[in-house]
Amino acid sequence: MEFRCKSPFDCILFDLDDTLYSSKTGLAQVCKRNIEDFLVEKCGFPVEKASDLRIELFRTYGSTLAGLRALGYDIDADDYHSFVHGTMPYERIKPDVKLRSIIQSIMQRKIIFTNSDRIHARRALQRLGLEDCFDDIICFETLNPNLFQSNRPDEFPVLLKPSMDAMKIALDVAGSDPTRTLFLDDNDRNISAGKALGLRTALVGKSVKTMEADYLVESISNLDKVIPEIWGYEEEGFIARARSEMESMLEATPVGA
Repeated sequence: MEFRCKSPFDCILFDLDDTLYSSKTGLAQVCKRNIEDFLVEKCGFPVEKASDLRIELFRTYGSTLAGLRALGYDIDADDYHSFVHGTMPYERIKPDVKLRSIIQSIMQRKIIFTNSDRIHARRALQRLGLEDCFDDIICFETLNPNLFQSNRPDEFPVLLKPSMDAMKIALDVAGSDPTRTLFLDDNDRNISAGKALGLRTALVGKSVKTMEADYLVESISNLDKVIPEIWGYEEEGFIARARSEMESMLEATPVGA
């Protein structure tokens, strides 16, 4: 019998935070508090206004950093990320052996696509035990290569998901056909942007599927069960089984049979 891979995907784009590890770690809440501390300590905003300002900048500009720079605050991106992520309790992220096995079994191109800076991304991946599982990391530095040579804060807008420009940069880096690219993210707006560009989309960590999501993956550890076509195989014109099932069958076949 001849098996041929029939997966509809050539590339898988994985978000990182609250996607490859659970939001239950509480890291997102710590990050929000650190951002509010930055607004107070580095920008001089009143404590009582920090939370509302953070939310408003995020809604309007996609991130606090993007909003501050757009408003003319000369914020160095490295300093910002060092402050916001420097005291993160990374020990809350635990190695995920099952997830590592799932990702290693994916033969297509696998890429991290995060708004976070590269240092944070690498730390989180190391804690998960996934630092050697991906072909590339698309991160803040990838999306904003000119930001570090700017002469004024508003010279180059900060590009992040769900900006369409950021999504297009990611696709260029991935070098993949959007219709054959699967994009996994926990953010509804990011999923909508991916869908608008023609990507296949999977909403992660939620209990209700949005209209723009092709798949709902409540837990990333169930990825192989929810989207088995990633490992799709065809046997003589019919979809036969996911890779795990095929491997089990081959292991049960006596040597020399």
